[in-house]
Order: sequence, then structure tokens, then C-alpha cells
Amino acid sequence: MSKAPHSADQDDTPRKKKRGAGLLVWILVAMLIAGLSGFGVENFGGATAKIGRVGDTEIDANDYAREMQAQITTLTRQFGAPVSMADARSFGIDRQVLAGLVNRAALDDEAARLGLSVGDATVAAELAAISAFQGIKGGFDRQTYALTLQQNGTNEAEFESNLRRDVARSLLTGAVAGGVVAPEPMTNALFAWAGEQRSFSLLVIEESALDALLPAPTAAEVQAHYDANLASYTRPEAKRIEYAALLPATLAPTMEVPDEDVQKAYNARLSEFVIPEKRLVERLVFPDDAAAAAAKAKLDQGASFEDLVAERGLTLEDIDLGDVTRDELAAAGDAVFALTEPGVVGPLPSALGPALFRMNAVLAAQETTLEAARPELLALLQTDAAARTIADKIEAIDDALAGGAALADLSTEFGMTLAMTDYAPGADDNDPITAFNAFRSAAEKLAEGDFPEAIVLEDGGIVAMQLVEIVPPSPVPLDKITDKVTEDTRTANLATALAAKGAAAKAAVDAGASLESQGSVVAVAATERQATLDVGPAVVLTTAFQMQPGEVRLIESGEFVALLRLDTILAADPTSEMGKDLKDAIRQNVQSAIAQDLAALYTATVGQQAGISLDQAVIDAVNTQLGN
Repeated sequence: MSKAPHSADQDDTPRKKKRGAGLLVWILVAMLIAGLSGFGVENFGGATAKIGRVGDTEIDANDYAREMQAQITTLTRQFGAPVSMADARSFGIDRQVLAGLVNRAALDDEAARLGLSVGDATVAAELAAISAFQGIKGGFDRQTYALTLQQNGTNEAEFESNLRRDVARSLLTGAVAGGVVAPEPMTNALFAWAGEQRSFSLLVIEESALDALLPAPTAAEVQAHYDANLASYTRPEAKRIEYAALLPATLAPTMEVPDEDVQKAYNARLSEFVIPEKRLVERLVFPDDAAAAAAKAKLDQGASFEDLVAERGLTLEDIDLGDVTRDELAAAGDAVFALTEPGVVGPLPSALGPALFRMNAVLAAQETTLEAARPELLALLQTDAAARTIADKIEAIDDALAGGAALADLSTEFGMTLAMTDYAPGADDNDPITAFNAFRSAAEKLAEGDFPEAIVLEDGGIVAMQLVEIVPPSPVPLDKITDKVTEDTRTANLATALAAKGAAAKAAVDAGASLESQGSVVAVAATERQATLDVGPAVVLTTAFQMQPGEVRLIESGEFVALLRLDTILAADPTSEMGKDLKDAIRQNVQSAIAQDLAALYTATVGQQAGISLDQAVIDAVNTQLGN
């Protein structure tokens, strides 16, 4: 490029850096560079394959591959687990990426048709505004620019070409969508809806309001509830997995640990087991001995210690030393520890100057002997030794599996525990072994015909597994979940009883009784529809905004039963500061939404007019390569 911005080294004007803004710019630069970096998708029937074209503008297969990979990486970070190409396509990511590339190509083609180009001066201004390319003095720095591009696998020519296209697209869509004004009737209607507030009164029907104690469910009621809600007690489809496991917790009890190792572990943690006598102390420091002595005199004459702290412009938190030992108090230690009950001593020397010390509590010394600590230390040492022993076996177990060893052979040769489990993702009754992330991850990927592999677990254990069969969904026998079903039955019975009590109260109010005569009523002040209530579920607020003043409704939501009376409706106030801010925000959102719709409609129109063609064979080839 012929017209680059001047180097920042020629600009001595100090600039204040904003950390948040800098991070945002780096993210934007990374996204822009990502559009230039090579992904290595080649030879789909040509040196550089094309997945299609809009008008005369081609869509590169590399661009599609790069953006698909970027989306998969983003999803992986969001989910905290690997996302495959098949997963991404099931989410519709491939269609979204393809649509985005077609839209960009449509705008590029239209810009070329119109002869719209971006000059060097505009590109230079854009580059100068990107803080990631600025030197230590804040201005554009060519060395920083070149280095940043090099680190991201691109060069100036490619980056600036892409930047020109981005600016040209913005000019096109800006010309179409710029200057949009939100219709005032729409803004007013949205403001009235969003800014309206309502106050209401709520009578919650609780179990204590029932006329009689709720009896325990009978066996017949429990059976009936189980039968009526069988789907809730059905275990989802599971994988029946046979596995061989060697866990530190299982092996640990067999590990021999020398007494000297226990002693060393005890000595290493001696500060945990032998805690010296301590005091809870506050220290109020003064600038000199005279000031400290004058403060002590005030204290002796009846002033409170808190008053002295306030006079120094401090708070009790500022002067709190916490629990301290005699040695930590240095020269003041003996005097403070001589107190047998809370009190103040001083002035005494401290590292910060003369001070008054208030002792608030005596903390007796604590000692855990070696013998008392031995079980804990021994268990930890045995577990550590077991993990090391297992680690030494991993290679041999891997070799055995590679040689065709069956899981039963691992049990015989390496002492691994052979077991079976029915694993269903998300089920609350999976076996303890499934608590390990590594086990779950492997189990979810496990397919019929897969050979067992050694998998290292988070605690240092090892497991190998194979799929036996798929277990279809099946009801959990009632005798295995009797307690749960009994509790669920009681919950259902309670909801029925509360609903009946609420209906009776509603009938009384409808007949002329006051809401307050039916129980304890909570008054809720004027509240916006977007608020979160602490007196009930969201349905309370939703219902309140459907009612007229004075109206009473019965709300039933599971175990929550209440009578709701709407008291007042407060219209949004466009003259208040809050109202003005809300209306401005609504106006901006409406304008932005209309502008986006116009830009999208324009982009779609120019694409259709130019003609869109896609090569599904190349797209499928890229998808296949990404899925490998």
C-alpha cells in the first residue's frame, strides 16, 4: 500500500489506554485475520476449490472451511466439551456459515458492479484506528502491524485487500440502512408496554393454612401415582458397558507405607497439626507517642475504643489483625498475651508506630498428635502410592489390550476389577464409576465393535471398557424408588389440597369477603413486567399484567397457590429521567432492527439478481475433511 500512516514513534502525544477497548479490538483483529489465514483445504478438483459463486464473485472453499472450524471451536468452548463436525451440522452451523459467505459475496459482487472501491487513504485511516497495530506511544506503528500479521499467518497485501472489501460492504449497507428513523407510534407503543408498572396484593396459600394436617400417602395412592406418571420414572436408553478398572481408592488399602514416611508427612504439615495459642487483636496506630498516650487517656476516662478508631478516620476492619501469635506481635506480644480477658493495652511499639492494642478473644493452643493424625496421613500416602503403582502399569495394560487381551484377562493379569454398568447420560442413578469425566466421555463415544482402550481417570486410576448392548428405556421398579415416589405423591396431594383451599378463598372473595380476611396478604409495590419477584414464581407477574385494577385471580403453579389482586396500574412516565433513558434505548433498538432488516433485504436482493450457484460436491468434500 502506498500511503501508510506515520509511525507512532513520531507522535509524542500521551494517550490513555483502555484495557477493555484494547481487548475488544484484539478480538476484532483476530476475527478479521481469521478470514485470511490458510486452512489447508485444497485439491477439491482444482488448485484452490470454489464452493460456488454470486454473480462474478467466487466463494473460496478455504473460507468455508475456516469459518466452519472457527464456529466449531467457539461451540467447544461454550459447551466445555469437544463438538464434532456432525454435531455442528446438526445445529445448522454449516447452513449459517454458507449463508454468511453468500451474503458477503453478494455485496462484493454488487460493489464491483457499481465500481465502488476503497482508496488507500481510507484503508490507512482504518488501520490507524486499530489499537492492536499501535506502538507504545499510541499511534500506528508499521513494525507492530507487520509483526501482528506475521504471527497470525498473513501479510499486509492480503489483510488490506480483505479490509477494503469489508469497508466497501459497510458503505453499501450503510447507504441503504443509514438514516433510518424509528417510527414514533411504534416507539411510543413499546415504551408504554415496557415502562408500565403495576402494584398488587398477594395471598399465598401455604400448608399451614389447610384445615387439617395432610395425611401420609397410602400404599395404594403411591402405586396409583407411579402408574399415572410412569414416564417420569422411566430410565432413559442406556449403554450396557463391561469395564475393567483399577482405582487408587481400591488399591490403596493394600499399599505398605513405612512409618518414617508418615512422620515426614506429619512434619511437613506440622503447622496444621500444632497450632500455638493465639489472640484476636485490633491495632490502632498513632503518629507519635504523645498522640497514642492522649488516646489512651481518653479511653481511661470513658471514651470507647470505637470512638478512637473513628477519630483516626478508620474502621474496625482497617485495624483488624485477625488471629495472631505472640511472636507476630513482636514487642507488644507479652503485654497483649498477659490479658486473660478482652481489653486494651498500650501504647506499645509496632512496625507502623506507637499503637493501642485491643484483645478481643483468647484462642487456645491446639495440637493433633502424630498418632491422631496417622489415619489421615496414612490414607493419603497409600492413595498416592497406589496412583504411582497404577501409573507404572499403564504401558503394560496398553500393550496387553493392543495384543488382543480381553477385559477378563486384565482382571486376571493386573488385578483390575471387572464390572458391568448401564450408563445413561444425565441419569441420576448411574454407578459411582461414572462420576469421572473421563469415564463419561469415553462411554458416550463408545460404539459397537470398539476395542477396549486404556483410559486414565482424574484420580490416576485406569479403566478399559467395551459396549455389550443398548438397553432400551424401561420403568424403574417401584420397590427401588419407593421413597422418591412417596414424596412425589405427597407433593401432588399437597398441591391438590392447596388448590382446593385457594378455590374456597377465591369463592369467599367473589362473594364479598375481603382478600385480607382470608389470610396474610403481602403488598407488592409498583413493579415493571421485566422484574424478578421474591414472593412467588414468574407467573405471578405475568398474571398481574393481564388483569384490571380490583380484579382477583387464583394462581396455581405446582405447589404454589395464591390469590392475586391487582391494585394499581402506573403508566410509563416519558418526562422522568428513567423514562427518557428507556425511551431512547427503545428508539435506538428499533432503528437498529429496521436498519438490519433493510441491510439483509438489500443483500438478499442483490444476490438473487446476480445469481447464486453452489457446488454441493465441493461443500460435501470440505465437510468430510473437517469431520475426519
